[in-house]
Amino acid sequence: MTAFLLDMDGVLYHGKKVLQGALEFVEQVSQHQYLFVTNNPTRSPAQVADRLSRMGFSDVYAEQVLTSADAAALWLRQQKPGFRYFAIGAKALHETLAKAGTEDPQQADFVVVGEGPGLDYEKLTLGINLVLSRKARLVATNPDSSVDSWCKGEAQVLPGGGALVAPFEVATGQKAVVIGKPHRFLYEMATERLGVSPGDCIMVGDRPDTDVAGAAAMGMKTALVRTGRFLPGSSWPKGIARADWDVETLIELQAAFKVAGIFR
Repeated sequence: MTAFLLDMDGVLYHGKKVLQGALEFVEQVSQHQYLFVTNNPTRSPAQVADRLSRMGFSDVYAEQVLTSADAAALWLRQQKPGFRYFAIGAKALHETLAKAGTEDPQQADFVVVGEGPGLDYEKLTLGINLVLSRKARLVATNPDSSVDSWCKGEAQVLPGGGALVAPFEVATGQKAVVIGKPHRFLYEMATERLGVSPGDCIMVGDRPDTDVAGAAAMGMKTALVRTGRFLPGSSWPKGIARADWDVETLIELQAAFKVAGIFR
């Protein structure tokens, strides 16, 4: 049976607004194995599940949500059990890392950069010197240069993990290890949790450069919904594998999956 990996922001909702057809689409997906996967490390799986439930999505649990912060914590533990870290980002990232390692701004093995508030001159200086003097490894939860957000009903763009880790890379000359989409580790963690092979998965997302590119490289089928930043009429980026399904809305994708025999 086909399993699904679902991106959320730009696919299921914009801010607090549920996109047309999203509730019905997820209801169909729930007849299969699936996970919600996100590069966003600023909310815990429990917070994401609660948010989806309040939006009207049925039977969503924390175990069905995989964030780049979760994947980063697992990767760090695999690299060095009992690791010490210095992290910059939202509260959820700190809480996730604390379950797997020990915060130690003086003797950190890893400098972990996520998203959200927290970066200032002092923390940038501390992180740079941990990399240069302590030989700490620089890690980014995700490569997104910017992310879409909503404030008081107005769309806005926020700096993503790629933008926030960039000053550390420039100052140290070190490239960060990147965990989230399109890199393999988040996808590998998702398929392991579901107990399926990549060839049995369909990744549904709104970004060719992360959702589609990473999943296709893993051997997954891919579906692009043009309800996020990549809009109808946008030219497909050069060098990125075409999605198996490229549609404007989830309503169209649901119909296409029915034709393909994936949905009933």
